[in-house]
Order: sequence, then C-alpha cells, then structure tokens
Amino acid sequence: MALDKHGIARRIAKELKDGFYVNLGIGIPTLVANYIPEGMEVILQSENGLLGIGPFPGIDEVDPDLINAGKQTITAMQGSAFFDSSASFAMIRGGHIDLTVLGAFEVSEKGDISSWKIPGKLVKGMGGAMDLVASAKNIIVATTHTDKDGKSKLLKQCTLPLTGVNCVNRIITDLAVVDITEKGFKLIERAPGVSVEEIRAATEGQLIVEGEIPEMTL
Repeated sequence: MALDKHGIARRIAKELKDGFYVNLGIGIPTLVANYIPEGMEVILQSENGLLGIGPFPGIDEVDPDLINAGKQTITAMQGSAFFDSSASFAMIRGGHIDLTVLGAFEVSEKGDISSWKIPGKLVKGMGGAMDLVASAKNIIVATTHTDKDGKSKLLKQCTLPLTGVNCVNRIITDLAVVDITEKGFKLIERAPGVSVEEIRAATEGQLIVEGEIPEMTL
C-alpha cells in the first residue's frame, strides 16, 4: 500500500541525526518537522531567516508574522534565532546545512533534480532551491513515485528545467526508498505491502534490485 504524504515524512524523519542542521523544502518536506524523534535535537533552518523551527502551530498558536519559506505559519523553539536573508544564504552557501529535504517534479538516475518550473505554468521563482542543491552535504528528495497521470518521476533523464545536476543522494517516495548510484537508481526499501514489481513498473530509469528488499519501518 502506497504511503500518504505523512507516511513519507515519517520515513524521512528516520534519516535525521542528533545535532543535524536541516533545511526543509516546500510541500511534503515541511511535514518532517512534526515527526522528529523524541529526545533528538535537530535544528531546522529556513532560508527566509529562522534557525530553530518547531512543529506546525495549533489553532491557538498561530502567529501570522512567523512563517517558513513556503509562507506556512510555524512555531519557534526556545533559543531560536532570526536573521536576514544574506545571513541565511551565507549558512547555506557555506556548507553549514547537514541535510536538505526537497520536493521534486522529476529526478534522474544520475541525481539531477527538477523542482521549480513546469513550462507554461506561472511560478514565483526558484527561491533558495538552487543554492541548497549546490551547497548541501546531503540531499533527500521527498515526492510521490509517479505524477497524477501515473507517469514516473524517477527518470533516465529529466525533461523539465533543472534545479541542480548530480546532487541528489536519496529519494523517499510513497512506494520506496531509492539511492542514486553510478549505475542508476538502487532500491533500498519498499513501502509496506508494495512489491518490487510495482516499484519497477513505476520507475522509468534504471532500477537496481539486489537481494531481498525489506519493507520500510515507520
């Protein structure tokens, strides 16, 4: 059974490590903030100028002036810091972010990512994505395995304008955990109840399957 977006976020939260500085992109990645393991200290950074993001606010906690880069209302944790965009991007470009989680329209088997523009559709711009993919130590993509028409998002080659080249390390979808290798996509885990054959059918790029593939634990 394919995961919903919260299931994807829960699985991504297992990639976090104590003391990590993490940037969460727009969409599914923002949900990861709600699933940080209890007792683990993870510092979330937003390119619009906040270090130390807490979970999404309850109805009585909403502060319209406190938002993330996706303009969603958020909470600040004790010890949070606020700063301007130049300081924020100095952190990003300086390689101080341990993990970046981004959504994507497409990912190629070489680790290229298209995440910001579909030709013919109005977009507000790339935001900080280009800086993040160029500077982050580890990039995980959070996305559905296929688009709404059932077409694979894991491709031999991206067809949409690129955000970054050869930069993605791991992809976590509603069907699987897939790593980028020199030989193509390597299947690491499958969603509970999802078969290898279903994942293979949903993957356009080269999919490497070695041995028994375990189910995800959430």
